[in-house]
Formats: sequence, structure tokens, C-alpha cells
Amino acid sequence: MRFSYHMILAIFFFCSTLCCINISLAHQEFLDVHNQARKEVGVRPLTWNTTLEAYAQNYANSRIDDCAMEHSMGPYGENLAEGHGEMKDADAVKFWLTEKPFYDYDSNKCVQDECLHYTQIVWRDTVHLGCGKANCKNGWVFVICSYSPVGNIDGQRPY
Repeated sequence: MRFSYHMILAIFFFCSTLCCINISLAHQEFLDVHNQARKEVGVRPLTWNTTLEAYAQNYANSRIDDCAMEHSMGPYGENLAEGHGEMKDADAVKFWLTEKPFYDYDSNKCVQDECLHYTQIVWRDTVHLGCGKANCKNGWVFVICSYSPVGNIDGQRPY
């Protein structure tokens, strides 16, 4: 059976489209949960950024051996999470959002507990998001989301 140039080209574009659909679905959960939280406080939605995604995935890959919850100390805002077994992208973001009750808007402070993961998610000046995830050798899953511009600037309100 001989394939024509056009048939091969059509197959290539079909496969390329499937690849891109899988890539977009891979980060859609991260975006959806972030943007729902942002919508609740009246800030614009984030857009996916492939530079941030590459940065986050590279850092997640570097944690495969130890799964240590250590920040990358890079140029972006970031949230980290780890979980055991199968952890969906939305699970990490929902975990960070459990801090919402600990943010007091009137005083612009965390009360009783941590809230900086939450405030980074809803930081009004942040417009780009990229996340990465890696399965660690110890059976845990390491997740990092990177944000640009960075949030959690002292003295400023997130929204």
C-alpha cells in the first residue's frame, strides 16, 4: 500500500493535534481550580505559560530522589505539595485552598495557621501559571506550581 504525501501529512497533523489535546488536558485541572478560586474573589483568570511549566517540571524532576518539600528559590512565586499514591492535579490546588479560612482580609494577615499558598493562588497581579508533577522513588508525588509575576509581597493585599 502506497501512502501519498497528502495522506502522510494528514496523519502527521492528526497525531500532532492529539498530542496537543493531551498536553492541554494535562494542565487544565490546574487552571480550572486556580481560576475558580480567583473568580470567587473577583480577580482575572490565570493563563497557562509553557516557560513556567518547563521550569516547574524540571524542578519536580529534580525532587524524584528525595521528594523533599524544599522551594526552588527561583524567580517565580510557587506552591509545593506532596501526596502518597495517585494524586490528581486538582487535589494539590484544593489542598492549598484549604488555607482560605486562615486569611483575614481586614488585617491582611494569616490567622491561626498558614495562608500564603492561598494568597499566591488569588494574587491579583499574577497572570501566568505553570505546574509540574513527578513520581518520587519513595512512592510519593511531588507537585509544584509556579506563578508570574510573583505574589505574596509584604504590605500588599492579594485582591
